[in-house]
Amino acid sequence: MKPIKLLIVDDSFFMRKMLADLLTIDGLIDVIGTAKNGQEAIEKIETLTPDVITMDVEMPILNGIDALKEIMKSKPIPIIMLSSLTKAGADITIKALQLGAFDFVAKPSGSISFDIKNVKNELIDKILIAHHQKEKWAKQWNIYSKPIQHPSKEILIENCTSQGTDTNLLGIVAIGTSTGGPKALQEVLPNLPSNFPYALLIVQHMPAGFTKSLANRLNSLSEIEVMEAEDGQLIEKGKAYIAPGQYHMVINKRGDQYYIRLNQEPPVGRHRPSVDVMFASLKGIEMDTIAVVLTGMGNDGTKGLLDLKSKSNTIAIAEAEETCVVFGMPKSAIQSGMIDQIVPIQNISLKIIESVRKQRGWQSWK
Repeated sequence: MKPIKLLIVDDSFFMRKMLADLLTIDGLIDVIGTAKNGQEAIEKIETLTPDVITMDVEMPILNGIDALKEIMKSKPIPIIMLSSLTKAGADITIKALQLGAFDFVAKPSGSISFDIKNVKNELIDKILIAHHQKEKWAKQWNIYSKPIQHPSKEILIENCTSQGTDTNLLGIVAIGTSTGGPKALQEVLPNLPSNFPYALLIVQHMPAGFTKSLANRLNSLSEIEVMEAEDGQLIEKGKAYIAPGQYHMVINKRGDQYYIRLNQEPPVGRHRPSVDVMFASLKGIEMDTIAVVLTGMGNDGTKGLLDLKSKSNTIAIAEAEETCVVFGMPKSAIQSGMIDQIVPIQNISLKIIESVRKQRGWQSWK
C-alpha cells in the first residue's frame, strides 16, 4: 500500500516539525507538506493533493474553522482537527465536526504540546481510517451536506398526542456512537418531540471536556433537554444524558426511581465511556429499553447488546451502512444477530418513536 499523503496545518513551527517526525516513523504516512495557516493550506491543496489533512483550530490569517468551510465547499478532503483542551477549543471542535471534519484529536497540553507523542497512536489510527473511508466519506458529504429530508417532524409530533397519560419514566433509549457521532446525533435528537416519554442515555466516544460542548450544542437544536450527565442525577423522561468523557455511565435504582452513576473503572475495549458498559447496566432495569447503535469504529456495544437483548422487552436499532461515516460498530452489532431494524440515519428518530409505540401498545401518547 502506498503511504498516505498527509498535509499538516499548524501555526507553530515546533508542532509542524513534531507532528511530521512523529507520523512518518512507521512508513504508513508520507507528510507531503505543511502549512502555517488555513490560507496557505488551501493554496497547497491544489498542488499537493493530500489524502488527509490534520488541521489546527486556532491560527492567524485564516483559522481552522474558516479553512474547513472553504475546503469542504470546494474539494472535500478528510480533515482531522487538532484542538487544545479548553472550553473554547471544545466548542470550536464540536462546530468543526458539524461542518464536516472527519474527526478530532485533543492536544494533551494546549496549543503547543511537547507531549504530543502521547496521542500518536490515536492520531495515526484516525488518519488511517480517514484514508480508508475517503471515497465513501466524500460521496456521503456531497449528499448529506445538504439538509437531510426526515420523515415529517410535524407528523411525528401530531401522532404523539392522544394516549399514554403516565407521568413517570416509562423507558430508556440507550444510544452508542463514535466516529461521525456528533453529526449523527444532530440528525436524531432534534427530531424527537418535547413530550417524548422515555429518557435517552448516550455514550459518544470523546475525551473529557468535549462532551459538555456537544451536549450544549445538541440542546440548542432540540425540543427535548440534552445535558452532560452528572453522578447521582435522577433520570427523567424527555431528557437526554451524555456520558462525560473518561467516565463510564451506568444505571442505579433507588426505590422506584432510577439514577445515573458515573465511575472511572478501567476502560473496556480501550473505551471510557463504554457503550458495552452502559448497555449491560440496563439489563436489570424493570422497564422497556431501546438500544441504538450509530456510526463508529470498532465493536463497542455488541457485547453489551448481547446482555441487554436477553431481556424480552428490548428493541435494537442499527444505523445502515449507507449513512455511516464508519460502519464498524453497527456492522458488529448487526453481525451478532441482535439487531431488529437497520435504517439510515434520517429514519432513526422515526424508528425510535415507532418502537416506543410498539412497546407501550399505543397508537400515540400525550
